[in-house]
Amino acid sequence: MLTADLIRPRLRIRGDTLHVELLPPQNLHWQATAAALIDLFQNLSGHTSGEWETAVEQLEGERLDYVVLRGLAKVLSDGATWVTRSTPLPPADLRRLVFGRGPVLDETDLFHPQSRATLLQNIADELGTDTTTLEQSLFADLASESVLVEVGPTWTPESLITRYNLELTRGVLYWARLMEVEIYDGYQDFWRYLKLFKLMFEAKPYQGGYWVTLDGPISPFVNTTTRYGRQFAAFLPALLLGERWQMRATVKSPFGEDWLRYELNSTSPLTSHFKRSGEFDSRMEADFAAEFIEKFGEGRGQWQLSREDEVLLLEDTVMIPDFAFTHQKDGRRALLEIMGFWHPDYLRRKLAKVRAAGRSDLILLVYEGVNLTAEQLTDVPGEILYFKNKPVLKDVMALVERIAK
Repeated sequence: MLTADLIRPRLRIRGDTLHVELLPPQNLHWQATAAALIDLFQNLSGHTSGEWETAVEQLEGERLDYVVLRGLAKVLSDGATWVTRSTPLPPADLRRLVFGRGPVLDETDLFHPQSRATLLQNIADELGTDTTTLEQSLFADLASESVLVEVGPTWTPESLITRYNLELTRGVLYWARLMEVEIYDGYQDFWRYLKLFKLMFEAKPYQGGYWVTLDGPISPFVNTTTRYGRQFAAFLPALLLGERWQMRATVKSPFGEDWLRYELNSTSPLTSHFKRSGEFDSRMEADFAAEFIEKFGEGRGQWQLSREDEVLLLEDTVMIPDFAFTHQKDGRRALLEIMGFWHPDYLRRKLAKVRAAGRSDLILLVYEGVNLTAEQLTDVPGEILYFKNKPVLKDVMALVERIAK
């Protein structure tokens, strides 16, 4: 992620609103800059981080737009894989060993009978290595000495600029006290990443979607500000996976003590590098949906099937049933969760969520082979329907008719 010194110069305040000055990805000047950086970076595989920084400084020269150039370079560096050199001893131990036999000079004299080269050669011989490896190992634990082994994604000038814009936008959230989000689709991905980054939130239904309030890194309810701030900013690409959403954040001015508004919505030109979930979590779900469409789709029935369109809010977690059935005339609905070939721990957690949801309009479609006995399901609300090989759609629809609300 970009550091504050690379973000602040790209921020603008208009009234009480904070704006980010993004780069136009099609701008020829920025495309040429990005292309030069990409070419430079790819040719430095096997070199150190310090050598990369020196190369960027040389490319920078007398440019006045150095902040952007450094930001683009940081994106390249963050997307790459850097490793610490293999050393004959841990670098700190090597330094103690070498410096403990000093001081030495390049040339011997009356008070320094051993030269630096001789000392290093003697120690290298003791360790079974050579002097070049020994010298490279002395400070191998410094960030500037890490070695580039994988340059990361296949960058193009446009993709690098696009990612830079995303990182600028993410960076604003370091100063956030509160974020409020309206989401109307993409629930599975939204809550999956919310859980992955361990963010603090409250949610409620809102105008056909959900209103989610998240505590920001400088919220009074957050203790580990730095770590939480990274996680909070890292979450933003998950929001971009949705097709309809709005976000409003309350952020402290990076230039003073004022509180400002920062807003984004689904018309933003930003793009996410996160992967969307597949349309279905399992082959069983895909087959069930295909059979429903074949038998009841295109107006052949009164029920419409939708995938993960309702979120059941359960205090600090959520449950998103696999399917929902909606009657096209009277609006009645029923939910369906398929419990197929899953690990026992997953099944236990799922059952705990089903019990917490307490929904009588929820159907649990249970594969007989998952070893969920009738005793384990006695206090589960809703309806339970077992199947042996594949769900029987006729039986499912009979239950839907009976329990839908």
